[in-house]
Amino acid sequence: MSFQLRREEVLDASGLAAMLEESPARAAQAILLAAGEGEVEAQALLGQILLDGHGIAQDQPLALRWFGIAAGRGHLMARNMLGRCHEHGWGCTADATIAAQHYRIATDAGLDWAMYNFANLLATGRGVAVDHLQALALYRRAAELGHAKSMNLLGRYLEEGQVCPADPVAARDWYRRSAEGGDFRGQFSFAAVLADEGRIDEAVIWLEKALAGGNLNFLRVASEALSSATDPRIQALASRYQLRTDELSSNA
Repeated sequence: MSFQLRREEVLDASGLAAMLEESPARAAQAILLAAGEGEVEAQALLGQILLDGHGIAQDQPLALRWFGIAAGRGHLMARNMLGRCHEHGWGCTADATIAAQHYRIATDAGLDWAMYNFANLLATGRGVAVDHLQALALYRRAAELGHAKSMNLLGRYLEEGQVCPADPVAARDWYRRSAEGGDFRGQFSFAAVLADEGRIDEAVIWLEKALAGGNLNFLRVASEALSSATDPRIQALASRYQLRTDELSSNA
């Protein structure tokens, strides 16, 4: 089947995003056309749909190539995705050192996602030397730009007082902002704070949100953490977390 696409349909980024939801195959054709015509946003998006296999056959090496093309033309998210590919071995041999180089370039240009990813490497010593001070600074920069996942990790540093003075009030606020921003780990962190304050009903609401959005690795850890809860409302949620963990594990 061929598709007849208008020029404005090919180049309208918001239209492509809507089309990806409604008709992934049609959107893939539009993205292919726009990428071939040199539209850098389409080139980056083509890399993403090739990586995900969304509307097009999954091809990680080709995704890596298109990310490289878009990154070479200054597209920051494509540069960040090059880092992700090299970090996780998507379409290439995993190499955290190369990933860190890409993240650093996009970080220096001001991309919040790159700050978060680079900070994760600094916090764990993958591809770079461990540097919690720099990781904390990057999480803070990204959080102040509105990055929800960074908000949660900034809250963790502040709660634990790691390489900074402990500040539970500020930590609570960052957890709340992360939760409201949609990060499932932030939702879990904020729920823990609320539970400690005795606000169990509110904690349960956020735990349910985290359950709905959490991935397998998160659910495994969260399920274990909730297993020791004494409140029956949280005990019931712990069982649901375990059921969801088992479901995702069986489908992995």
